[in-house]
Amino acid sequence: MLQNLTISVIGPGAMGEAIVGGLLRKELVGPEQILLSHPREDRRRELAARYGVQTSHDNVAAAHWGRVVIFAVKPQQLSRVLDPLRGTLRDNDLAISVIAGAKIQNFAHALEHPAVVRSMPNTPATIGEGMTVWTAGVEVTETQRGWARTVLGSLGHELYVDTENYLDMATAINGTGPAYVFLMMEAMIDAGVHLGLSRRISEELVLQTMLGSVRYAQQSGAHPAQLRNGVTSPGGTTSAALSELERGGMRTVLADAIWAAYRRSVELGKA
Repeated sequence: MLQNLTISVIGPGAMGEAIVGGLLRKELVGPEQILLSHPREDRRRELAARYGVQTSHDNVAAAHWGRVVIFAVKPQQLSRVLDPLRGTLRDNDLAISVIAGAKIQNFAHALEHPAVVRSMPNTPATIGEGMTVWTAGVEVTETQRGWARTVLGSLGHELYVDTENYLDMATAINGTGPAYVFLMMEAMIDAGVHLGLSRRISEELVLQTMLGSVRYAQQSGAHPAQLRNGVTSPGGTTSAALSELERGGMRTVLADAIWAAYRRSVELGKA
């Protein structure tokens, strides 16, 4: 699908680098097909040495060079990056955004280019275990959708949705979600240390318990409530623990956090 296709990444931070790593790891492209544009020379040298790709400090040159141009800058930098690129992309080029809140219409207007894909990956993409939700503007061709599906699939799992509103919702779940999981990990590890376990043992117990629980849920196909009930014996330790979590409002706090992330994604889009 990507044979002989040139790919530019503007703003290769953690997510931009994850895309490069995924494409090369899966041998979907060769390093000679990738150009990374970053303002800092030390970062350009680092990426060139690590992946053997081409680099540049010039976003306009990078946008001219790539048939697929991936934007991975911070939301607050987006207007500054897009303004000089107005009218730069050619008719058959594809722009892919991995920027939280950046709406397709605004992106297309700023670039004066209608073929835009909007996506929301997450940090597990750096090891090929990401979850990316994406959608495409009406002007994106089937061929270009195939390019986007292949590029985003290199990060792990990809899910196409036909309504852009889902992207702000996805940002609050899969985009921000790893932070919720990491915070829970941290709290459980610290609690284990408080009980008297060494930090190494507590960390190993928590990480494997998390990993095993997710894999069990995936393979069982059962609803999480069924799985939770299966662990909960009447009057047992799990029942006592869950009672405290419910009393502390864990469900409400988590739901409020997800709504806060959603509202912030919408605000970024308006900005």
